[in-house]
Amino acid sequence: MHPTSNRFETNVAEALADEQLKKALARTAVGLPSARERAVAKLPEFEALRDDAVALKQHVLEHLDFYLERFEQKVIEQGGKVHWCATHEEARQTILKICRDADAKTVTKGKSMIGEEIAINDYLETHGIEPIETDLGEYIIQIRKEPPSHIVGPAIHLNKEQVAESFRKTHTDLPPDRPLDDPADMLKEARTLLRQRFLKADVGITGANFLVAETGTTAIVTNEGNGDLTQILPPVHIAISSIEKVVPTLEDADTILRVLARSITGQDLSVYTTFSTGPKRSDDPDGPDEFHVVLLDAGRSEMLGNEFKDMLRCIRCGACLCYCPVYTAIGGHAYGWVYSGPMGSVLTPALLGHEKAAHLPNASTFCGRCEDVCPVRIPIPKMLRHWRKREVEQGRTSAVSRIALESWAFIAKRPALYHTLANLKYSALGLIGRKKGRFASAPFTEGWTKHRDLPAPQGKTFQQLWSERGGRR
Repeated sequence: MHPTSNRFETNVAEALADEQLKKALARTAVGLPSARERAVAKLPEFEALRDDAVALKQHVLEHLDFYLERFEQKVIEQGGKVHWCATHEEARQTILKICRDADAKTVTKGKSMIGEEIAINDYLETHGIEPIETDLGEYIIQIRKEPPSHIVGPAIHLNKEQVAESFRKTHTDLPPDRPLDDPADMLKEARTLLRQRFLKADVGITGANFLVAETGTTAIVTNEGNGDLTQILPPVHIAISSIEKVVPTLEDADTILRVLARSITGQDLSVYTTFSTGPKRSDDPDGPDEFHVVLLDAGRSEMLGNEFKDMLRCIRCGACLCYCPVYTAIGGHAYGWVYSGPMGSVLTPALLGHEKAAHLPNASTFCGRCEDVCPVRIPIPKMLRHWRKREVEQGRTSAVSRIALESWAFIAKRPALYHTLANLKYSALGLIGRKKGRFASAPFTEGWTKHRDLPAPQGKTFQQLWSERGGRR
């Protein structure tokens, strides 16, 4: 997809005016977090598992070269090939060459954020090869010509009426008056059409949730089984992954799996967890004749050496999106690229360049919920502050922002003045808003009150309470 992160403010305005999107996001903000909380409550060792996952990911990042070389060695031993790609363009060209060598006309594709990142569908279409998304959510947004709005639920922004309309426009060989009111009817229709695609595909492309160094195995997790059909039925299987997805052993992969699904969908495990090791052997009943792994860097190596290294721990669960008050107000498309929400606000500037995504690190309230729910405890707020610091150091902040910060700093350095002005402000706001406890509008707050009420100050300030306790906790 073509990045539009540099027009974030315009994207946000459009998202906030979309009433259907608001309804969809309201469901997301309740349903998925509730599922996570129930799953966590049933697993007493969940916090200990998170600690284990953090230690594992940190260890891998500190020895990434070793484990990647080990992974490549094992893939080759199993009869597969590994392709190292430094850039998006190199990855696209590599995949195209594999497809052309196979004389491919059609490619089935499992859900893959790396596939979205390198825009492989558009690239293959441009070169005469038809890609077919096989994950239902991805298939829906493909026929609508939209990017995913969530890294786990790509069509989470849509309602069933919109999906039914898209099916009628696309599946024109079916009776126009067929019933599509029930989601089960739409699922049956998509399954019937995709089944023929699976059988005729020349190449299957999947992502990879893990790369297992000890065995040369790639692993994917799905809830539909489409990934299995994508990598088993075609004669060629291409697994595409970024370099940080490697883990040392199968047991380590299990550690991540135990926190992955619980953190977003509330499942103990996804319905399908599929491991692929090399091409088909002589005694295998099915499987591909060729097995390729395309490994993408595209800025990850640089992140290993800077303050954004911890972002490479991300296992793409999507939990931080569903808990973020910004994401749940504007949705994923507003962020303008593949990765959205808090993780996208860190990752997109790192991969595309700060100048192309400068607004994203400011799209945060710093509430910290993203770090609280992250299964690998990524300190996202800290990294957002690093981006904001860079913005100030490079002189990219607006004149209004600089004047406001300089004024605040002037006041904050003078405690007597600070306390006097703070007391006046909060007393006035409290007096005005005391009756209902909130403001429908207030000076300088239109950006907030246009979409929700502003809480009125209640009770004493933190400084007053601190003083009453003599500076004690």
